[in-house]
Amino acid sequence: MRILLAEDDPLLGDGLRAGLRQLGFQVDWVRDGQAAERELRAEPYAAAVLDLGLPLKDGLEVLASVRQQGLSTPVLVLTARDAIPDRIRGLDLGADDYVIKPVDLHELAARLRALVRRAHGQPQESLQAQGVTLEPASRQVTLDGRAVTLSTREFDLLHALMLNAGRVLSREQLEQHLYSWGHEVDSNAIEVHIHHLRRKLRPDLIQTLRGVGYTLGRDGGGA
Repeated sequence: MRILLAEDDPLLGDGLRAGLRQLGFQVDWVRDGQAAERELRAEPYAAAVLDLGLPLKDGLEVLASVRQQGLSTPVLVLTARDAIPDRIRGLDLGADDYVIKPVDLHELAARLRALVRRAHGQPQESLQAQGVTLEPASRQVTLDGRAVTLSTREFDLLHALMLNAGRVLSREQLEQHLYSWGHEVDSNAIEVHIHHLRRKLRPDLIQTLRGVGYTLGRDGGGA
């Protein structure tokens, strides 16, 4: 799951990026409001963590601007401003959640997962399709109740497909879900990961629409 972190404090930003990566997130980190707005407009992030006290452009201005442009990326506001009027204004401008510094890293991760679930219309933490169950918090996958070991990229790819069950995702879209800045992507990386997922799970779990992309169909489990 790829997210944008907008935080100007170098120690906090570095700690959040490292901690969220350990919890399975792909994190792009920017340090000012102009960069945050530019990246939110340019990349399809699963969610964003937005500090309010950013240089060059205040976080509330960034939030108001991207919402006025019709961007629906879930935004979690992370700030030291704990006054109720500030919280109300942030929520009214389009924030999806609001957390006061200092924040527990595991709570932050749980809130981000919840935002992404809601954005994809998924009411439950676990995702299910065709006998496959994926648990985002524990990063565990089972097939008909049997644990299946996946690599980090395989898990992230399956997560993206299950969140978007019934939709077709292009190779480029899947790469954007899986890789943060600085990662070189082999031209056939997505195809290789999908081959491994089919082998480890079900051969017909992921459908290929030649020249278009990949999709994971919904089943009776509703996920």
